[in-house]
Amino acid sequence: MRQNDPDTKSVRLDQWLHAARFFKTRAFSAQAIKSGRVLLNGARTKPAHALKIDDVLSIRRDTLHMEIVVVALSTRRAAASIATTWYCETEDSRIARETQAEQRRLGAALSTGPDRRPDKKSRRKIIQFNRDTQ
Repeated sequence: MRQNDPDTKSVRLDQWLHAARFFKTRAFSAQAIKSGRVLLNGARTKPAHALKIDDVLSIRRDTLHMEIVVVALSTRRAAASIATTWYCETEDSRIARETQAEQRRLGAALSTGPDRRPDKKSRRKIIQFNRDTQ
């Protein structure tokens, strides 16, 4: 099966997720599908399920949640710029993802952390404090 072959009617779901660069390896994509972090048309499925054009995928990775529509099929992993042409993110998903990213940025700006790492004397005090509290 060749990349973007017009005769290609369907591709395994785990292969396509790996080829479209959502997961680093095919094993990771299969594991995500089995654990329910990838839904096909709103339902759980198996890694070997046949993916077709116009299928809707819901993908959750850590805090990232995306809903995409499959535009092209391929089993070969390609450059990221090419792989992004194989799917189209829904408008609601894009807006929610950008809003969440903005909230994370604002939360990081508001958090006050130490100005610098503790020096040797401070580390010893921290270790001693932790021993005393246990």
